[in-house]
Amino acid sequence: MYHSALVFAAPYRVDVERSEMGRPGPGEALVRTLVSAISSGTEMLLYRGQMPDEMQLDESIAALGGAVRYPARYGYAAVGRVEELGPGVDGVGTGDLVFGFRPHESGFVCPAADLIRAPEHMEPEDAVFLPSMETAVNLVMDGRPGIGEQVAVFGQGVVGLLATALLAMTPLSSLVTVDKYEGRREESLALGATASLSPEDAGLMEALQERREYRGADLSFELSGNPGALDRAVKTAGYGGRIVVGSWYGTKPARLELGGRFHRDRVRIISSQVSTIGPEWLGGWTKGRRFDVAWSMIGRLRPSRLVSHAFSLEEAASAYELLDREPGNALQVLLTYED
Repeated sequence: MYHSALVFAAPYRVDVERSEMGRPGPGEALVRTLVSAISSGTEMLLYRGQMPDEMQLDESIAALGGAVRYPARYGYAAVGRVEELGPGVDGVGTGDLVFGFRPHESGFVCPAADLIRAPEHMEPEDAVFLPSMETAVNLVMDGRPGIGEQVAVFGQGVVGLLATALLAMTPLSSLVTVDKYEGRREESLALGATASLSPEDAGLMEALQERREYRGADLSFELSGNPGALDRAVKTAGYGGRIVVGSWYGTKPARLELGGRFHRDRVRIISSQVSTIGPEWLGGWTKGRRFDVAWSMIGRLRPSRLVSHAFSLEEAASAYELLDREPGNALQVLLTYED
């Protein structure tokens, strides 16, 4: 039995390799992939050769163990159906639609315990958003938005848009999004933002001042992947403002001007990463509970509306070229499989 897998062969080069795939052993499952989602943040760092050399591909995902080096298999959002089970498997059955934190590949064998069964009647194109939605849930939890606060979200890629949709469920005073691409700004308004601006818009600070005495955002999220946006978030924060940084910059340096209002106004910068639970939530929250919330939000928001392109695995090089050269024309890009 054979399967095909995407390989990052070198910076700006992806190949498809075909190899033999074994049968499931005790406690294992064989899954045939239907769709997988490309992360335009982390994966583009790998595609462009911007991953730090000392970093592990992902220490929290068994299938992605090992240091960053080419050739590498990567990806962490695969949805497929269970085709075969080894002995002693509980929790999933043949034919179930499941999610796996797996590289881009047409099929795989893994411990059945690593799979997450999708809710009944959910489409694969919605289920594949699980890691992005979990990330958005984690960001909002780390930000702890309060009633009546002024909130800004820098970056309206997939995670930024999902975070905006979740924040729009909170009774905020204002929800301003910032992105350089007009199509993304329009989508954020449709998801509940009260205003959406270009980062070069001279009226950005005014949009964050519903009342003049507030002097800026109470809470900001930096989700653009652009270190310059973090400096902009610092400059537009209000007194005691909180800035949650969900972007991973890889080898890109972040230059911040911290000699002005940053100290006087007690601005706080908070790191956020989805592989763990924030320490203040550990008393009652687990990864499983957060997944439950993410599935619920997927069912409510139907994020497949954010899919802009789908390419077969054999066309993967074109998918990454699109994201690299024309990011403003793409939102969520999927890979599809026929093996």
